[in-house]
Amino acid sequence: MKRRTFLQQTSLASAAIAMPWIRRLPDDRKIGIALLGLGNYATNLLAPSFAYTKHCYLAGVVTGTPSKAKEWMAKHQLPATSVYNYDNFDEIRNNDAIQAVYVVTPNALHSPFAIRAAQADKHVLCEKPMEVSVERAQSMIDACEAAGVKLQIGYRCQYDPTHREIMRLGQEQVDGPVKVIDSHFSFYGVNGSNWRFTDPKLSGGGPLMDIGVYCMNAARYTTGENPVAITAQSFKTVLDKLPGMEETISWQMEFPSGAMANCTSSYMANANYIKVHAEKGGFGIEPAFSYDTSLGYHGKEKFSHPEHHQQAAQMDAFALNVLDNTPVIADGKEGWRDMKVIEAIYEAARTGSRIKINW
Repeated sequence: MKRRTFLQQTSLASAAIAMPWIRRLPDDRKIGIALLGLGNYATNLLAPSFAYTKHCYLAGVVTGTPSKAKEWMAKHQLPATSVYNYDNFDEIRNNDAIQAVYVVTPNALHSPFAIRAAQADKHVLCEKPMEVSVERAQSMIDACEAAGVKLQIGYRCQYDPTHREIMRLGQEQVDGPVKVIDSHFSFYGVNGSNWRFTDPKLSGGGPLMDIGVYCMNAARYTTGENPVAITAQSFKTVLDKLPGMEETISWQMEFPSGAMANCTSSYMANANYIKVHAEKGGFGIEPAFSYDTSLGYHGKEKFSHPEHHQQAAQMDAFALNVLDNTPVIADGKEGWRDMKVIEAIYEAARTGSRIKINW
């Protein structure tokens, strides 16, 4: 796929890289968002981020745990009419205080709830990875298009000014064409009891599905291209952990321009960076993908934005997309493309073959 086509599809052309959503609106121009699935990410990252949003607010929750419903009602001053369980969730259609639903469930439950939200005429935000297969990701896109609602995938880094600077440096070829990208995101999680480490049916895989997607997505938006071929290798050293999923996976992405990305993700190591090597210089971010401040560099120049709140920026951008009826940057097709790459990576690791991707 040509660079121009990629930029049109992902809305990451130069004009968009300047973060046009950062502006103020009157208080009556906000949308209400309901969080669906009240695990760690929703509780400790998304909910606190509403303290920094300008264009949206926490308007409701959906949970299968009655004790959580009571806790969230009290802590966030939510009326009982805006608190739902998984059985009565479809009644959210009648709640005018809620314009969007943020799906924060395990991966394999994204599509069922996203589809129900769309059918209830609510706009949809969904955590990454989009789902566990290309087919299921496509079902979410189809449902949102049929309902006439917007769909955003939770690629928070695409709304981070440090990451958007490496998009600019790479896509505008400030140091010449990008030649090689090295990206690695890993942490030690083998002993975890979370579904990500214990249930491959819910997770869809191991670290590739959980954190490797950041490396893959960053390589795509840095080059402004989609990969055309994949090779991959998967490793496992602790045989009694991570049932049915990889422990460590490395993959190589070939891009139409000739650029190559070398990526690794593991639950047995600690690494967090993207390093971009261009024809006349280099740039990158380290740390790159964690929830703390991203630290960027371009040659000897350092840059960061410690005041930035990734989740708040992501949700505010989506709110403005809804309010102004503008295109979503990290839309459903963006998530679908990553699912297509993920499937190719797993096939390459399983077969030992170089897998071509047709776009």
